[in-house]
Amino acid sequence: MSQETYPDFSGTVAGEASHNIFRHTEMPVLAVVIPCYNEAEALPLTMPRLLEVLDTLVDSKKISPSSYVLCVDDGSKDDTWQCILDLHKKDHRVRGAALTHNRGHQYALLAGLMTAAPHCDAAVSIDADMQDDPCAIIEMTDCFRNGAEVVYGVRRSRATDTWFKRNSARAFYKLQNAMGLQSIYDHADYRLMSSRALGILSQYREQNLFLRGIVPLIGLQTAIVRYDRHERVAGDSKYPLAKMLAFSVDGITSFSAKPLRWIFMIGLGLLVTDIAVAVYVLCSYFGGDTISGWSSIMLSIWFLGSLILMAIGVVGEYVGKVFTEVKARPRFNIRETI
Repeated sequence: MSQETYPDFSGTVAGEASHNIFRHTEMPVLAVVIPCYNEAEALPLTMPRLLEVLDTLVDSKKISPSSYVLCVDDGSKDDTWQCILDLHKKDHRVRGAALTHNRGHQYALLAGLMTAAPHCDAAVSIDADMQDDPCAIIEMTDCFRNGAEVVYGVRRSRATDTWFKRNSARAFYKLQNAMGLQSIYDHADYRLMSSRALGILSQYREQNLFLRGIVPLIGLQTAIVRYDRHERVAGDSKYPLAKMLAFSVDGITSFSAKPLRWIFMIGLGLLVTDIAVAVYVLCSYFGGDTISGWSSIMLSIWFLGSLILMAIGVVGEYVGKVFTEVKARPRFNIRETI
């Protein structure tokens, strides 16, 4: 069993040693990293399509024949790991890493990227459900060979989404921008990163992972490849509404302190309101125009009580993140690799 490991860049400028591995006169080694959780049904359908893309790139001499696919089993409860072993026996370009227990999509993805980093010139992350078009990897590789070190896969449209999902996604991205996050609109975790970019990524050691917010902070040359999103090849979505909302909150609170500032501004606004109400009450009292105010008092108590609880919840979210960070526990442990 091994804990999280990273490429060795000690004594170099961020990622410099890794960047020198690939020279554009040679064919780069490409790793395709797939985080997997209960994907035993999808992987046998996914793998032939990914290997076909690798074959196309190898035949056109755009990547090295040593390129491979790395599947990361995120503590699956089904036969995902056995499926990876079977696929490896059929084609040794299929490799695997099994985490000791379920850590979540972002941690499994990071584990795969860090495992692949010392053995590739670039890595593409893609989900096992094949909703992201694997053919976009060809264009991503072209962008990489032309100098881009981070290539974002961006959905061409959301025409196939429901009204709720389309508008909730739009609201989420707008909220992220309002919070100061450098997110890429309609980009999930389908991207290519050079070994240099992976080296810089390894220096971001926070426990609360939100890779969509971290990667834009790397600051290297970027490009965008647009693609059409499809239906899952098999299985069920691993991100129901509740999980998506939790992921959204985690992303915002991991990168912005603005919610805390908003609490202060709301409190300041309520203080101004209280002063105005106090003036009104005093004027009514001394003018002998006081009336029974049971309804207004009850509404005020419930309103202010709700705001106080919300404020405590927001503060608690940040305190919880600090608590997690200061313990500095390993973000993942790898049980086995093939």
